[in-house]
Amino acid sequence: MPYRSFRSVQADLANGTTTCRGLVDDYLTRIAENAHLNAFTEVYADEARQRADELDGRRAENPVRIGRLHGMVIGLKDVLSHAGHGLQAGSHILSGFTAQFTATAVERLLAEDAIIIGRQNCDEFAMGSSNESSAFGVVRNAADPERVPGGSSGGSAVAVQAGLCLASIGSDTGGSVRQPAAFCGVVGLKPTYGRISRWGLVAYASSFDCIGPIANTPADVALLLEVMAGADEFDSTVSTRPVAAYSQATLPSLASGGRPVRVAYLIDGVESEGVSPDIRRATQGAIDRLLAAGHVVEPVSLSLLKYLLPTYYILTTAEASSNLSRFDGVRYGHRAQPASGAQTDLVEMYKQSRTEGFGPEVRKRILLGTFALSASYYDAYYTKAQQVRRLVRDETERVFANYDFLLTPTTPGSAFRLGEKSDHTAETDPLQMYLADIFTVQANVTGYPAISIPNGTDSNGLPIGIQLMAPPFAEESLIAMAERMFKV
Repeated sequence: MPYRSFRSVQADLANGTTTCRGLVDDYLTRIAENAHLNAFTEVYADEARQRADELDGRRAENPVRIGRLHGMVIGLKDVLSHAGHGLQAGSHILSGFTAQFTATAVERLLAEDAIIIGRQNCDEFAMGSSNESSAFGVVRNAADPERVPGGSSGGSAVAVQAGLCLASIGSDTGGSVRQPAAFCGVVGLKPTYGRISRWGLVAYASSFDCIGPIANTPADVALLLEVMAGADEFDSTVSTRPVAAYSQATLPSLASGGRPVRVAYLIDGVESEGVSPDIRRATQGAIDRLLAAGHVVEPVSLSLLKYLLPTYYILTTAEASSNLSRFDGVRYGHRAQPASGAQTDLVEMYKQSRTEGFGPEVRKRILLGTFALSASYYDAYYTKAQQVRRLVRDETERVFANYDFLLTPTTPGSAFRLGEKSDHTAETDPLQMYLADIFTVQANVTGYPAISIPNGTDSNGLPIGIQLMAPPFAEESLIAMAERMFKV
């Protein structure tokens, strides 16, 4: 059986039960055995073995002077730059592109002796909720290969779920770490906006994007956050606040004189008919356990809930339209070739390269964003959405004036079947795909931190997730609360 916590890996490395090389070989074997899940777009087999041998030698020389992540085998979502390695963001438009530098977050992982085993499949340019839009093909959920893993960090979540690596680093723009974590029964953390540098992250929507860890336990995501977080001269939006010892975070127990935690839960999460009965029951069960433990748990409603998704999609598509304009077929990546003997001008080459290079979901979002930013509609859509974003943040602040955490289901349903919401037929409503993010987008619209932890399974044995959100830069208490609930 694969390891499910870094603590157990560390213990076995310390007592000689295993080695870094042994860990890497085991993961490579599992990756090969589970190739049908399509979690990885590229596996760094030789490089990972060489890195493992180097780390084993370092431990043998001086077991005290090793990094905090010594022996942790990690996969990277295919939107994180790793110098000398391929980087495609799940898109044909970046075919053949090699990263020229390493993302700050990845540099910090390597500096603490992590082992990068490969890059992981994702929805194209991180745009999707099912991991069906990748140029590398769909990713399959290990709990049921006929179902989606969630997205856009689907490959990253499945790799942890199936034991193909111990942890993954994904990105979260509207729930892209937490939603697949819920579908795959693992832990996913979206930190406060600006807590982790975005330098080296392929941009989707710059005012929403966050790098976040996926692992089997809150303790492991806490350690990864602790390593990656902090100031960075290459990112002007990153916070300079000191990085807390997230991996040591605890909440005082009631028995030791700690005060009861105040938790608000969203009424729609347990009463709305749009949430599956299994998830409503599981969420109510978590609420009941918190009440039984002596905490204050009270219902709240958000008057602006129905505006969250429209606000999110107007703003993110507008930012995507701007960010993705750099992919033009001139400087790098895919360039359309004219037909034999045909003459094309520069504009035509741009159009053809982008049409061929981008998939339908990305093209749709670029067009929607360009429309929202056009002179005739800028005030009606983009400006209005920015105003609503401010109102959503104000309402969220009012909730946290009275409560420590906001609890919701991570998703309204469990993993759906491949093609169920993505087939472009008369029977398929494309909005149903976007509704999978109804509970996760609030954290991105406001910039607040949120975590998804497993909360049992539904009647089909599929994983269910529950989400906790906290005020900005309250990751320490958020992780401690998640750890307490995770153990229940």
